Parts: sequence; C-alpha cells; structure tokens
Amino acid sequence: MNPVSQTFNPIATSRGADVIARCQSLARYSEDPAALRRTFLSPPMRECHNAITEWLKPLAVVPSIDGAGNLRAVYPAASPDAPRLLIGSHLDTVPNAGAFDGPLGILLAVALLEQLEGQRLPFAIELVAFSEEEGIRFATPFIGSCALVGNYDEEFLNRRDGNGISIRQAIQNFGLDPAQLPAAQMSEDVLAYLEFHIEQGPVLENLNLPLAAVEAIVGQSRLAITFIGHSNHAGTTPMNARRDALAAAAEWMVAVESEASRIAGLVATVGSIQAHPGATNVIPGEVRLTLDVRHKSDQIRAQSVQRLSTMAQHIAAKRALSANFATFLNQPAVAMDPFLISQIELAIRAAGCPPHRMPSGAGHDAMILASRVPAAMIFVRSPGGISHDPTESVLLEDVACAIDCGSHLLKQLADSPEFLKRTPRG
Repeated sequence: MNPVSQTFNPIATSRGADVIARCQSLARYSEDPAALRRTFLSPPMRECHNAITEWLKPLAVVPSIDGAGNLRAVYPAASPDAPRLLIGSHLDTVPNAGAFDGPLGILLAVALLEQLEGQRLPFAIELVAFSEEEGIRFATPFIGSCALVGNYDEEFLNRRDGNGISIRQAIQNFGLDPAQLPAAQMSEDVLAYLEFHIEQGPVLENLNLPLAAVEAIVGQSRLAITFIGHSNHAGTTPMNARRDALAAAAEWMVAVESEASRIAGLVATVGSIQAHPGATNVIPGEVRLTLDVRHKSDQIRAQSVQRLSTMAQHIAAKRALSANFATFLNQPAVAMDPFLISQIELAIRAAGCPPHRMPSGAGHDAMILASRVPAAMIFVRSPGGISHDPTESVLLEDVACAIDCGSHLLKQLADSPEFLKRTPRG
C-alpha cells in the first residue's frame, strides 16, 4: 500500500487545505519584514491570537490568554464536571522559520474541533497555543509549557533578552500580569496531553509514510569544550614544536563523528567553534567548541559523552595540551505514554495508513507536560526532511490523514473505559 495515494473523505481533505492555508496565514505575522521570526510575546503573537480567535468563533469557543501568554480555549464536554484532554503546540518560531513547525499542531487541533460538528464527548478538549517553545528570545525554552506545570521561579522570571528585558517585563509589556502565572497551571482534571507536530526530519519520507506515533523524546547532553595550547608565530614555529589547539579540536571533531556513526540512533554535533586569537598568521592557542549529543537511551547517551570526554583528554595529552569540559544541559529522555501510543497506532491504521513508531530527536512541549500527565505525540511527514527553514512544508494528503487519525483517536478515547477511568493528576 502506498500511503501517498490514499483517498480521504472530502471533508478531511477540505479541512486539511484549511489547516495549510491557516498556517501560511499565521506566517505573515512576523517580527522581520522579509522572513518569519516570532518570539515570546512579540507583537506578532497578538495577531496570531486574534486570527485563532476568529477561527474558533463558529464553534462558540472563546479563548483566553493566561499569565504566560498561552492562548487557551475549552471545547465543552457532554457534562460540565467532565475531565479534559489537552491538545496543543507552540506559536513561536526560530529566525528565518517555516510556516508549520508549531502552528500545524495548533491548527490541526482547531480542525478536529470543527470535525466534531458540535458533538460532545465524555471529556472536554482544551486547545493550548503555547507562547514559547524554541528558546530564542531568552535562551530559555518551554516558557509556555513550564507555566502549565508550574516549573518556574524568580530566577527564571528574571532572565533577560538581548535588550535587557526580563521575562517578567515581557509579560507585563504584553498587557499581562505575572502575578497571574499560578493560575496558568493546568487544571486538576486533565487526563492527557496530545501534540501533532511535523517530524522535522527525513525518516517518514524515506519510509513513504504520512504519520508516526512518537515513542520517546530523546535525551540531550550539551557541553562546552575548551582545548588550551599555546599561541605562536605561524611562520617561525616548526610543526614538531607546536601546541596547536585547533588541530587538536579538529582531530576530536572527527572522533565525535565516528562515535555517532557507529551507534544506532545516536546523533552528535559540534555546532560552534571559536579559535583564539583568530589571526591568519598565529597558531591558535585556545579553541572553544560546543557538543550536542542525543539518544533515546539515557545510558547510551551518557556512555558516549564519557567516551568523547576521554578521547578529548587523550588527544590533548599527546599534543601537550589541556582539555576542559563544562556541561550546561543534561535532559533525560522522556517516554510517551504506552496506552496513548497504542491508541494512536490504531487510529493511524483506521485512517488507512500503516502505523509506525519512532523517537523524536528534537525537544517538544510534550516532554514538559509529560512530567505531570500522560503525553503523546503524532508526527506528520516533513517533505525533504526540511524544518527551521522557509521551505518547510507539508503534503495535503498527510494533513488530511492526520485529521482522520485525530478524529478516530478522539472516538477511541471517548469509548475507552481505560482512558476515562484514569485518575487525573493530584
């Protein structure tokens, strides 16, 4: 079976076209005139809120903005005291972004509410459009979802952007009250969190599949590495007398690539390198690098980081240099909820497509919500594996499949005693 050739009902296809058009419409709201950049509580965020509010009006659902700037909207259940299912994603973007990373998940949620056509389920559905996930403005990701789980403190709120504005001030400048942040925490009756998101990679395209159930969000280690040698004249210092920090760094970078290539599922990236003093005719005496290592197994990731650290020390020692390490992120892997994963696979199959499980190599709001409630994600194919770029795209048939899958999933959960009897968080 070729999923690309699947025929979906005309309503799902029409709603899929609406989702794509709405994502492209939100992409017009940007801080940059010639490219998409929308950071935490920047003015374009308000324009997004207004547009989503208009799209929700026919559903008689009135959104509100919480103390962290998240847009929240509740589609009521069959009874007023019913628990709720959260569905959401983020509105902020990276610089020079595409239209679908984040907004696709929000607008698929809107489409699923439209698909219900007024039907009430045994649980309410709360749509959440998170104000921040990417960590661009404050070098602090997940501001929006951290507010829902109460994971913030005074130090967090005092972090400042490049213009010296704190998170607290940004909230105030948007017309919100930081004192209302505690009220942004999700209610006690939440059963689960669900997030649709583009894959941001090539796996589904290589498999020719439209959707996947995310089994885990990989753990991440981020480190700063410094090789320290000795600067000297590039023309008068013999090769056997050099203590070249950049040559050591280059040797180690090849070792990083080799380590990641030999271990299935491991990715390792040296993303930044700075050589000092940085002159053409001076041997580099100090080189600073960053290392990003990810894997769904925390044990495998930790072992690789240790091996790479040891390799750096050995390379430095044989070159009469020193190597120093500092860890600035150690994020454990986050498993998605097994029951929800199995339900998503059933829903993908019901939508006429083969189910597939895969890890997410990128972080998502679901990893924050998973600390408090069962969480799950559905990936939608990224043509070309492209994301964080203006050419980021989705296929209409994949979005239609996602809507069909989501509709089946809501029905399955509504009919599931196991899901409905779950004890909401306390």
